[in-house]
Formats: sequence, C-alpha cells, structure tokens
Amino acid sequence: MQFNRDYLDQQVLDRLSTLKLHARLPMLGSVSGAHRSPIRGSSLEFAEYRKYVPGDDTRRLDWRAYARNDRYYIKEFEADTNLRMCLVLDTSGSMDFANNGISKLNYARRLAGSLAYIAARQGDAVGLYCAGSDTSPDNGFHKEVPPKRGAVHLGTVLDELGAVGASGETGLADSLHEMAERVPQRALIIVFSDLFIDPEVLRSCFQHLRFCKHDVAVFHLLERSELEFQFDRPMRFVDMEGGEPVLADSTIIATQYQRALEMYLESINEVIRDTEIDYHRIRIDEDYGDVLARFLLGRTPKQRKP
Repeated sequence: MQFNRDYLDQQVLDRLSTLKLHARLPMLGSVSGAHRSPIRGSSLEFAEYRKYVPGDDTRRLDWRAYARNDRYYIKEFEADTNLRMCLVLDTSGSMDFANNGISKLNYARRLAGSLAYIAARQGDAVGLYCAGSDTSPDNGFHKEVPPKRGAVHLGTVLDELGAVGASGETGLADSLHEMAERVPQRALIIVFSDLFIDPEVLRSCFQHLRFCKHDVAVFHLLERSELEFQFDRPMRFVDMEGGEPVLADSTIIATQYQRALEMYLESINEVIRDTEIDYHRIRIDEDYGDVLARFLLGRTPKQRKP
C-alpha cells in the first residue's frame, strides 16, 4: 500500500515492516487474524482441556486422556481473530504547542498515521476519533471515523488525520467515557495527548475503558521546555486552551513549577499503576520511529516454553 501523506515517512514504515502490532488482551473480531480471542477455536495452539458434554464435536476428544483416566475430555485451542484499533487524538489548543519546528499534534499525527498503516497492512480494522471541545451534537467527538478494514478506508483515516487541527479546551475525558460505551466490542484504544487533565479524572476514564474489556495504550506527549523549564527571564505565559495569559519572572517560579510538575507526574504514574494501561511518556524531540519500535516490541507476545 502506498499513500502520499507528508507526515508519513516511508523509510520509517519500511524500518518497522518486520514488526507487528499485537493486542495485550484477547480481542473479538469478524475475521481470522493474528490476535488472541477469548473464544475457543480450532487453531494449532493448545489452550486447555475440559470435560466432554453431549453435543460436543467428538473429533476433538482426546483418546489418550480417555485411555489414562477412563473419562472423556475435549481439547480446546486458542482462536485467532482480527483487531479493531481506535486512534484517539486530543485536538485541544495545547496540542498545537511547538518548539524547534514540530508541534505535539504533528508528532501525534506521525505516530497515529504510522500505526494505522501497520494495522491495516496486517488486516486489522482502523478508526479515528478526534477529541476536542468543538464536538458534534450527535456524539462526543470533533471527528469520528469508525473502524473498518481495507486500503480505501485507510486512505480516509489518513486524510482525516492530516486535515485535523488543534484549538479550544480539551474534551478528552468526556470522549473517552463515551468511547467506552460506543465501541461495541473489545478494541485496542490508543490515545495521543499531553494529558492536561486532572489525574483523578483520567483514572475514571481508564477504569471505564478497562471495565469494558478494552486494551488501552497512551502516548503522553510533552515538550522539552515543559519538563525542564529552563527560562531565565520574565516571560508571558499563554494558556493555549483559552485562559488568561500570565506574566511571571521565570527565575522566581521555577522551583514551584518543578515541584508541581513532579507531583503531577507522580499522580499520573499512580493512575497508570492502578489501571494497568500501556503508558508511554514521550518527549516530542525523540525520533518517532524509535518510539514506535519500542511500543511494538513491548507488545510482542513472549514465546511459550515447550
């Protein structure tokens, strides 16, 4: 598949071509694929034994177990299925923050577009949900492309991803809650955001998604100056989500800022530990190809010992 999208780097896609996107949790799909399903099937990988009950397929009886125990047992195997991947993009104004030429939104666009390509290449369904304050009256998303399979649909997702902009307040929390209810089957939900939200609000969102059996991954995007705060003169700080600007002496507030940042990040870490989501804190001057390689490798299932 070839698509002319300026935020996609063909060299990065080629570099990642040997890696697959795996779900951490069993998925429910409509066709056979590469991901574990909670439904037992007839693939080659043995799962477990269970007692025979009338109506079971007698071809799956284990006659060796019968010879040892004089009881009938059915062999069950893991069924493989395809994946629904839902990309959730925070389109609030703070995602337009940039330094050294790339904004958080543009960085998220590169990550999301590459993952969409990889998922579609392996036969999975891909969807896009943009979470901003300017939402549709019919749902909690600024833009929604439900997950489907196929090259034509991938082109639609990539076009919409390239066209979206960042403005206004965040609508991420409400969007995640709505998504937990609207996505009817288990899905891999990948969030791209700077997470400028109360950590306790995030906890509720992640718990809701996990309760609905979704596999949740989060790319927490931050810019170097937000983490290091190396300003040495009075600055005018602008709230990109609509608040009043603040004029402050950076040398005076630096200590308080670092303390508040550490408290915030520790609260995020606590939420992650409690909800067990797949969390990645990213600085947007990192090579996004390296970030994706770590993400994909971290999801590769461990080989079972014979």
